[in-house]
Amino acid sequence: MPVKVKLDNNTHPVLWRLARLALVLAVVFFVIGASVFGYYYLRYRGLVAERLAKGPLFAPVAQVYAAPQEVRPGQQLSATSIGAALRRAGYNTNPELGSYELRGNSILIKPGPQSYLAMDGATITSEDDQVQSITAENGAALSAYKLEPQLITALSEDKNRTKRRLVTYSQIPPNMVQAVLAIEDRRFFAHSGINYVRTAKCAVQDILAHRMNCGGSTLTQQLARGFFLSSEKTYSRKIAEVVITYQLEARFSKQQIFEMYANEINLGQRGSFGINGFGEAAQAYFGKDLRQLDLAECALLAGMIQRPNYFAPYRHPDRAMERRNVVLDSMVETGAITQEQADQAKAEPIRLAPPDADASEAPYFVDLVHDQIVQRLGDSDVTRSALRIYTSLDPELQRAAAAAIEAGMKNVDELVRRRYFSLNHKKGEKFSKDYIPDGHITYPQVALVALNPHTGQILALIGGRNYGDSQLDHAVAERPTGSIFKPFVFAAAYNTSLDGTYLGSGGVFTALTKINDDPQDFGTNGQIYMPGNFVRGEYPGMVTASDALAHSLNIATISLAHMVGYDNVAALARSAGIVNARGTPSVAIGTYNATPLEMAGAYTIFANNGVHLKPWVLASVRNPQGDIVADFAPEAKQILDPRAAFLTQSLLENVMAYGTGSTVRAHGFTAPAAGKTGTEHDSWFAGYSSNLLCVIWVGNDDYTDIKLQGADAAAPIWAEFMNRAIRIPQYSDMKTLGPVPNGVEVLRIDRATSLIADDSCPNNAFSAAFLVGAAPQGTCSHMGEDSQSLGSRIFGFFTGKTATPAAPPSDTEPADPTKHRNLLQKIFGTGKDKPKDETPQ
Repeated sequence: MPVKVKLDNNTHPVLWRLARLALVLAVVFFVIGASVFGYYYLRYRGLVAERLAKGPLFAPVAQVYAAPQEVRPGQQLSATSIGAALRRAGYNTNPELGSYELRGNSILIKPGPQSYLAMDGATITSEDDQVQSITAENGAALSAYKLEPQLITALSEDKNRTKRRLVTYSQIPPNMVQAVLAIEDRRFFAHSGINYVRTAKCAVQDILAHRMNCGGSTLTQQLARGFFLSSEKTYSRKIAEVVITYQLEARFSKQQIFEMYANEINLGQRGSFGINGFGEAAQAYFGKDLRQLDLAECALLAGMIQRPNYFAPYRHPDRAMERRNVVLDSMVETGAITQEQADQAKAEPIRLAPPDADASEAPYFVDLVHDQIVQRLGDSDVTRSALRIYTSLDPELQRAAAAAIEAGMKNVDELVRRRYFSLNHKKGEKFSKDYIPDGHITYPQVALVALNPHTGQILALIGGRNYGDSQLDHAVAERPTGSIFKPFVFAAAYNTSLDGTYLGSGGVFTALTKINDDPQDFGTNGQIYMPGNFVRGEYPGMVTASDALAHSLNIATISLAHMVGYDNVAALARSAGIVNARGTPSVAIGTYNATPLEMAGAYTIFANNGVHLKPWVLASVRNPQGDIVADFAPEAKQILDPRAAFLTQSLLENVMAYGTGSTVRAHGFTAPAAGKTGTEHDSWFAGYSSNLLCVIWVGNDDYTDIKLQGADAAAPIWAEFMNRAIRIPQYSDMKTLGPVPNGVEVLRIDRATSLIADDSCPNNAFSAAFLVGAAPQGTCSHMGEDSQSLGSRIFGFFTGKTATPAAPPSDTEPADPTKHRNLLQKIFGTGKDKPKDETPQ
């Protein structure tokens, strides 16, 4: 029979007191807890509603698009690759934008109402990965068809330079969802926002450790913290987090919460931009749309959530891979994937997009777009409007530009190290490519601008070595132009020849006009100005205009500018966009500042029959429905006679053939081209083919002399870029420069006699363009009555058409140093020694 024990106040007084005390304490803690929770609930209950009342959680951000890709018969493109490009642009996933259908070797394209292009569809047929034909919907054959522009990037949201690409839940791959749940919140779809067991365990751990370090937050809690609270770890913030979590769970579905989380989560840094959301991360790390990620790539992004900088795949690939594999094991534990799938994904190496953001997102270009769109539309908050900004950029050419810069600057850096080595080591020591300077060394910066020379469209732009290190866009920074300015002196001289005006006593200006390159004083107003040539001590005396530009002779160029008129030279340059040019002697050798972008625009007058095209980046701005907000037309102006433009271009072709630009040919670029090197503290190269114009600048940020010639530093980068460009289908057809305008003829000239070359002297000839009637009258074997005599050829005197010399355009006429040259110098063309009183540039 069981024994009954009766407890009363007298049997166990201590137990009763403890029980009552526990009850009182429980009530007190409950009241305190309820009061604290109530306080925070009242404080934060309206926070979510208030935030949503202001608009969407994610503000709409302007999207920047590339130029449409043009497809032409003969290009190396398959129907499948065209379909992939259209899918990346949004076709099929967004029917309002457009759709396509693959039919064997053909692809049927149908733009939608929101397309940037007209709604006319077409069928493109390819065979053996080459476009065979393009047919319009009405059956007519088309010579070309433009594809929907690709998204480059979004403008950054705020001053913190945050970037994100918004995605919907349906656009998130199932593997991405399962990877996040496996590693971050396995019961997400089952709990009500708080994982109480996990939270209790973390609370005990934090109390015992005397610090808040345990991560027990659910996805909803992380979202609440990210959107509405700071990142500080305090008990008050934790309570507020719980309150907001309940509100989010009550207001949104689980799919909506996950979608918000997927767009908000921070996933590291790329350059100077913060990466938020899986959509932006997929593009930043893999160069893909989020929907294209495979299992291993999804697992890598999910693994980064915990510590995005610690597991950054570019900086710490081993850590990133180890963390990725942990996520894959977690997915096996949750049943999301099989062990076999996990093993296959683990065996996959990490394949990241090129780390250079200049190649994929063109950040310097996008900054220029932002500045111009604000200037044109007058809205400084344009980044927070859902605009579609269509631009001039060619993504494939931009990638070629970034690769050329990376390869070319390795050569420049080696040249810098070699120079440092030669100055700081004993003569006879051998330089090694692995040499690391033992002292401070300044490595130069770089800029590249590539245009369509016939439209002014900026196709590619690089503003520096690395956007993450420096956001200063050197493509729009003013620097002394050096010798790439010299063609404007020769163009101004050709201007004078169009109406028959004589320069000095030498007749109308031609490629064979003799110019004095001996040291002389070009000073004005009592000031001495005696510049030297780049190679000190080399003064060849009287030289042809063609040789003066080909070999970039400073004194001869200033002599020519003096005859033309410094003001005339400066006026032509200003009309071509070199706005700082002034009418002084030094203008001839590029001492005035201009930006690489301005110089690219200026060179369009030579490549485009004398028409100046202002470089442009903006084509159109549309709203999300595809309606036009603003269209932008290129600015063009005829500033030079087509004949003068072609004659100058002919001289620039000779620069490439046998002058300072021949470095380009040595680096393997053999297509027809014209260009000019430049060296004035900085290193320049400006040149163009029939379909592409490019300017390269290399120099130091502190304005110190780079001590490298344009032919050594900038020209090889130009060649590297053009060699890559010519392999791209759109630029592969680089034709002979032309056509030759009416009133101009191109002849082969014998170098020894400066007469027309014939069969007796074919091996020492070069091409030159002349106004009809201004060319030499005899050939190298049959001299005409106006051709040069033997004596004039020996002594270097020009005896073409003669007339009364025109009045000099300034008060100071250069002296003729040939009066003091000895006989041997006159016969063999040897130069004088450097004069003692010469003033350096």
